[in-house]
Amino acid sequence: MTVLPNLAQQNAELAAQVAALQAKLAAASQPKRITMKVSEKGALSLYGLGRFPVTLYRSQWERLALAMPDVSAFIVANSALLTTKD
Repeated sequence: MTVLPNLAQQNAELAAQVAALQAKLAAASQPKRITMKVSEKGALSLYGLGRFPVTLYRSQWERLALAMPDVSAFIVANSALLTTKD
């Protein structure tokens, strides 16, 4: 006599595994949170944009902040040439 597996139970287990994997995939595809830290030398390091942090001193961050309207205008003007990385 052959014992058949309980297919309904296996289907429920597989459905639960699929749901868990889909949730994990959705969480992994969300953009990474941006965090900041003051370095040992007193610079501001910005994490979460790429593999390595962007580290600038206060005066450099202030200059960049003042230049943001120009940077935004440049991005709009050259949007056809620029690629995105999500």
